[in-house]
Amino acid sequence: MLRENFNDLMYLVVVAQERSFTRAAAKLGVSQSALSHAIRGLEESLNLRLLTRTTLSVAPTEAGECLIKNIAPLFSEIESELVSVTDTQGEIAGNIRITAGEHALMSTLWPLTKPFLQRYKAVNIEFSVDNTLTDIVSGCFDAGVRLGEQVEEKDMVALRIGPDWNTCVVATPYDLQNHNCINMRLPTRGGLYSWEFMRDNKEIRVRVEGQLIFNTLAARIDAALSDMGIYYYVPQDSVDEHIASGRPV
Repeated sequence: MLRENFNDLMYLVVVAQERSFTRAAAKLGVSQSALSHAIRGLEESLNLRLLTRTTLSVAPTEAGECLIKNIAPLFSEIESELVSVTDTQGEIAGNIRITAGEHALMSTLWPLTKPFLQRYKAVNIEFSVDNTLTDIVSGCFDAGVRLGEQVEEKDMVALRIGPDWNTCVVATPYDLQNHNCINMRLPTRGGLYSWEFMRDNKEIRVRVEGQLIFNTLAARIDAALSDMGIYYYVPQDSVDEHIASGRPV
């Protein structure tokens, strides 16, 4: 019933406010006969008389007054919301959800985000740190930040936002088998990551052993700096400061 009578209810409010079908019809942009027909149809559907009509004026009945008192504020709220939406057109505002890897967030995305948020105060951003290949659609994310080599889907739209990364390890591949190495648990398949090297354009994969296994970057770096083992597959820019200071030996 509400959908069918929505316009009629609005017509009723305007007629009651104007106390005249003629003035109400002009304000609503409809003919006086169409307005009168709509109000009569609303009264018939509710089986109530809502307006008292005389040759000089129109006034709500007791039932009509009660109905108008309750619904008039709702129409005012709707109108205010429509005005608010119109006023904010062109303004950059809203909520953004982004999934990103740990290092990508801190080294690239976060430095870009800070000046953006300072400029656009009506924008809210939620970051989800996750090193797995999260499904952006099912996870209700607006964007995901990953290594370029992980962007494989043909229907994905990718945009570079940072430079290439280098990874580093201070040891030779063959010596690693005799050292206490800090391993990384792969987020996608759950296995341990095999350390990858290139020699004479040929790939070398080394499976290392050690006491510690992590799935976060910061923990692997801290463990290495605490002399708990050799670490690998960390972006070089995340350890440049430590290497320059001579802490890793």
